[in-house]
Amino acid sequence: MEKSGHFYHRGKDTTRLEAFVDAAFAFALTLLVVSFDAVPQSFDELMIALRAVPAFLFAFCILAMFWIAHRNWSIRFGLDTTFSTLISLALIFVLLVYVYPLRAMATAAMSALTNGWLPSEFYIDTVSKVRGLFAIYGIGFFVSCLCLVSLNWHALRRASSLALTPQERLLTIYEVLAWSIVGSFGLVSLILAMTLPDRLVGLAGWSYMAMAVVMPTFGLVTARQFSARFPDTSPGRN
Repeated sequence: MEKSGHFYHRGKDTTRLEAFVDAAFAFALTLLVVSFDAVPQSFDELMIALRAVPAFLFAFCILAMFWIAHRNWSIRFGLDTTFSTLISLALIFVLLVYVYPLRAMATAAMSALTNGWLPSEFYIDTVSKVRGLFAIYGIGFFVSCLCLVSLNWHALRRASSLALTPQERLLTIYEVLAWSIVGSFGLVSLILAMTLPDRLVGLAGWSYMAMAVVMPTFGLVTARQFSARFPDTSPGRN
């Protein structure tokens, strides 16, 4: 069996479910691209369109993060059960709906970071609508992460039938914990959006920036734990 890092490739053959998931992600990206207006008809329009690229890149990276996580799960475990099918379909559904709030958040974030130089195509005129946008985005982000937590937890429950090695079991536990932490930022943002005073409601969006500190720290801690438990190996991941 082919191996990458500490995981054997149990899902070497692409199933119809994986093909459907890949096609759905591609469609979500298509919706994201199409949503950035029509094809430019002049040089000036081209320059205006190019200013939307950072927002598109931001949204693209978020979608790619979820696709890569599902791809790795499929390759590592190769599960094709009723539960994994339902959760994968749920992930697709959420992400297809999530595209539009994602685009709105991406353009708003890029506009805020550049003090309005990069355009925001999503118009919000009241604080209550800002709270609503953060809440919708936070729920979509949390549920998407929850789907990945469920898939990896499902693999752990089938550890014996999958013949997971001790290293694979521990890394899968780390994967469950990692996506649980990432998903919690959606809940934190939701809570902040609903409870902060009007002048501080923007912190609900900036709260996601804490992942830049929390997740690398989590990675360092788990890498040390892994090395201490398996001193002859390194915690490489595919």
